[in-house]
Amino acid sequence: MADMLAILYDVHGNLPALKAVLADAREAGADGYVLGGDYAAFGAWPKQTLALLEELTDATWIRGNWERWQSDPAAAPDTEVVQGAAKHVIAALGPERIAELGRLPQDAQREGTLFCHASPISDMEPISRDVDPDSDGRTLAGVTARRVVFGHTHTQFRRFSTGGIELVNSGSVGLPWDGDHRAAYVLLDDDHVELRRVKYDFEESAAALDAIDAPWARVTAKRLREARFDVEV
Repeated sequence: MADMLAILYDVHGNLPALKAVLADAREAGADGYVLGGDYAAFGAWPKQTLALLEELTDATWIRGNWERWQSDPAAAPDTEVVQGAAKHVIAALGPERIAELGRLPQDAQREGTLFCHASPISDMEPISRDVDPDSDGRTLAGVTARRVVFGHTHTQFRRFSTGGIELVNSGSVGLPWDGDHRAAYVLLDDDHVELRRVKYDFEESAAALDAIDAPWARVTAKRLREARFDVEV
């Protein structure tokens, strides 16, 4: 069993960000990994990103909403940006790999912690950053774990629920939306949670998206440069 887990969510095909995070995690002493979904879509390097993740030993994988959407594009929002990104990642990975990712479990338990993508009830409905008894009661219904780790909103935080459950949003490795360009991930060492941020050349990643010259890529490049979701295009 790993002594220190590196927890990586929402890589989104951003290979330079992933490399920076893995280097930081190894230097910190990580010897195991939890991979929380949304691995390849929206990035310039979907195939290379997955290949690097597959090299990790002692890794627990779960699926995000994008792995589900890739295997069933009709379930994804019918917008030019989302459908364009889906078409790109499906072509890059191929049907066999897409199907394998779609079959990943929606959650996992490891070393006393429940890992899910957005919340225990859904890969889309998020756990609120702010204490909200109604939201906590709905998204954490039936949870018995003392800690829940998740992502999806691309905004890193740690708090306790109204019922005393430790809630940890790992943030996004490849596409942060909290105004901070640095890649985000979490180290879990025994019972100690550390929220970490790592500098990398986000302009390299944005420029690679510019070169694809598609609406989804242009939107994603702007989100990378502004480190937020709501951008004018």
